[in-house]
Amino acid sequence: MLGTDVVRVAEQGGHEVVGLSHEDLDITNFGAVEHVMSAEHPEVLINCAAWTDVDGAESNLEEATKVNGHGARNLAAATAMFGCKIMLPSTDYVFDGEKGEPYVESDPVNPMSAYGKSKLAGEGETIANNPRHFIVRSSWLFGTSGKNFVDTMLNLGHSVDEVAVVKDQVGCPTYTGHLAEGLVRLMEWDDFGIFHMAGAGECSWYEFAVEIFEQAGVECQVLSQTTDMLDRPAPRPPYSVLVSERDPAVYLPDWRDGLAAFLAERAEAPA
Repeated sequence: MLGTDVVRVAEQGGHEVVGLSHEDLDITNFGAVEHVMSAEHPEVLINCAAWTDVDGAESNLEEATKVNGHGARNLAAATAMFGCKIMLPSTDYVFDGEKGEPYVESDPVNPMSAYGKSKLAGEGETIANNPRHFIVRSSWLFGTSGKNFVDTMLNLGHSVDEVAVVKDQVGCPTYTGHLAEGLVRLMEWDDFGIFHMAGAGECSWYEFAVEIFEQAGVECQVLSQTTDMLDRPAPRPPYSVLVSERDPAVYLPDWRDGLAAFLAERAEAPA
């Protein structure tokens, strides 16, 4: 989902882009990574490959870490060999959500889920293996090239009269089209380190669902429920809003504007 938008935005910006799928490159295979680096000699590598099944990672921590941790290490080590910058999109799930106010880059991490732990491992491996790194934490991604919460709500809204959505998790919904623009802008900098980059503002999943139906013109009642009522395998941070303390920083549009852009793109997509 994110990788598709990064390729599109970078190409529109005049960059020469090599977009590789999992079938093209297994990032857990260092030899394969080194071969691609040797053949392409990129100036920047953006690592959009990831294990993203949050609940599935709870019973597959080793596999999730193989991709999110060891794969990130392979890419960071190979890019360092060739003098290449590396960028790793990461997640708000590296935080436990107990701070009670927005998280900045210097806040201590404490992931509660296996997914969060695997992504934090990837952050550490990237930092340790290539000093020319960008770690970009974002949250609640939605875009037109992959499964996402907005599509789920709209599909339900067209088939049922009401949906129940959790109200005790608060974060920053982020449109991948906007995030891709931010990543492509950031990759040209030489100010390396950790960056927070998410849709501006904050909301709960419940508030997000209400806004989705409002903007889409779908009549569907949204009922609130608690996280405990869902009984999902992976714990989620209750408050994981991301802001940046960096100067300069890359700021994204408000999450509501991201939703509007997503719906417009979705409407233009071929059936």
